[in-house]
Amino acid sequence: MKISRKYLLTGAIVLIAIAAVLLKYWDYVVNPWTRDGQVRAEVIQITPRVSGPIIKLAVQDNQFVKAGDLLFEIDPRTFAASLEQASAQYDKTKDNYVAQQKQVEAAQAQVEVARASLDQANSAIKQADAEIAQNKAEFARQKELLPQKATSQKSVDRAKANYEVRVQQRKGAVASLAQAKASLVQSEADLAQSRATLGAAGDANASIREARAEQEQAELNVQFTQVRAPVDGYVTNLNLRLGSQAVANQAALALVDINSYWIVGFFRENTIEDILAGDKAIITLMTYPDKPLEGYVDSLGWGIAQDDGSTGFELLPNVSPTFQWIRLAQRVPVRIHMTRIPDGVALRVGTTASVLVMTGTSEKGHDTPVPPVPSVLQ
Repeated sequence: MKISRKYLLTGAIVLIAIAAVLLKYWDYVVNPWTRDGQVRAEVIQITPRVSGPIIKLAVQDNQFVKAGDLLFEIDPRTFAASLEQASAQYDKTKDNYVAQQKQVEAAQAQVEVARASLDQANSAIKQADAEIAQNKAEFARQKELLPQKATSQKSVDRAKANYEVRVQQRKGAVASLAQAKASLVQSEADLAQSRATLGAAGDANASIREARAEQEQAELNVQFTQVRAPVDGYVTNLNLRLGSQAVANQAALALVDINSYWIVGFFRENTIEDILAGDKAIITLMTYPDKPLEGYVDSLGWGIAQDDGSTGFELLPNVSPTFQWIRLAQRVPVRIHMTRIPDGVALRVGTTASVLVMTGTSEKGHDTPVPPVPSVLQ
């Protein structure tokens, strides 16, 4: 009896263990998983901004660099000469601006002189009018006194001469007034032309801004001869050599951003119904089968390219023959954000990964530990 109880207890423990294993295994079976996964990262194409021969290559293939580290340097001598030329042109433009300012000031002074001459001519006419009136009255008085023998003919002739002189002087003043008006118009036109040639004042002047922009562009070109890493990452597939010609706006090398790694898993379309953003994910790299990575679903793709219906020969649609009783499930990309990478795991773009998503865990947070994926699912 004691022996049968012993066997029963042992059998019960074994059955409980098997049930626990089967339940755990079933937990993994019912959750979506795929072996079609890849490691992805942002790969930056390092593109020089200027063209020229490479005189310094500061990195080696597959080398780690930090943001700001020098990758390679282009011969700067041509761009340094252009900078000197642009700086000289900038100084020359500022000198021309000062000279044009002086021309404006001189034209302004001429306008003031012309206005003074105009005022002087107006004053001369007024004075001539007053003197004419006075001399005319005197001439009239002398003519009245002559019959009365109260004056002489000589005095009458003198009064007449004075009157006629003042009339001629007024004509001269009127001519001077017309000349002063013409001079003022010409001076104002010269002032307007000088101001238009000068342009806006100070740093807003178009010529100065243009020359300064050309100088800054030349300075930037000198800086662009040193190509530096924009982010922390690994240089990969380096094919540059000393003396190679770097061409502006053409990629020269690739830099893998180490802070941008993610996993993309391609799940069959009939398994993604329960996958939600935020669900826990377990990633197993083929490179490190015993070191699972943890993450969560970041997003699900909203479309994949279709071959059927695309334009083919003679603009007719391409349609692949299929068996009517077989329908192949399409693969939908699911983006996985990694939250924990074990020590000793080095991520490499394009390497293979298995991904298992724990559905229904999107509201449980990302700190809950998860067990490794069974080897049968890796």
